[in-house]
Amino acid sequence: MTTANSLLTGKAALVTGASSGIGEATAAVLAAAGAKVAVAARRADRLEALVARIEQADGVALTIEADIAKPGDITAMVDKVVSEWGRLDILVNNAGVMLLAPAAEADLDDWRQMIELNLIGLMATTKAALPHLKASKGHIVNVSSVAGRVANPGASGYAATKFGVVAFSESLRREVYADKVRVTVVEPGLVRTELGDHITNVQSKAGLEHRLATMEALTAEDIANAIFYAVSQPPRVNVNEILIRPTDQER
Repeated sequence: MTTANSLLTGKAALVTGASSGIGEATAAVLAAAGAKVAVAARRADRLEALVARIEQADGVALTIEADIAKPGDITAMVDKVVSEWGRLDILVNNAGVMLLAPAAEADLDDWRQMIELNLIGLMATTKAALPHLKASKGHIVNVSSVAGRVANPGASGYAATKFGVVAFSESLRREVYADKVRVTVVEPGLVRTELGDHITNVQSKAGLEHRLATMEALTAEDIANAIFYAVSQPPRVNVNEILIRPTDQER
């Protein structure tokens, strides 16, 4: 009988943005299910602490310090996973930033950073990993947002990147389905993570903090469990899209 803690045995996974929040929680859940997990981000100390926790629980993990805004880092990241384990079965594109501001007040550098990380970095990582995922008949999970479905005031730049992730994911799915590669896009609503810490617009940051104070937000583990659900399905099942909001969230 297959148990929950062995469903992914033999699989090799790569999780970007794994130094905190959804990425960190996802890496832990995949490792607990038997996958070997490469955790990638810029904060190596956080990654090493995560790997230590996974290994203490008898899991297998690998630290990769990488900035997905840099093409060379992306290539080296994917190569390291394949060199270490000989395969890549699951790619979780989670790295990104949320720099909220009304369009009239937005910093163009913030927009550029979100486009580079949330969209171009995700696309470039997918492209680098795709030959290996085709070989393994693997699974790509792209973390978008409810902002990739509902464009709210004050989030125009962020929403533009997340709508892009949704569009890229569906186009990609139609390109690779014949190769038996599965593609899932996950669209979380409000999640209690560090994502809002980097918002520089005072009113936008205050608005997010107010919402967090007045709502029971999702946890990173909630999203990690949704990702695990998608990647643990039989090969015939492709969960294309998961939209997951807090019960308290209207839009």
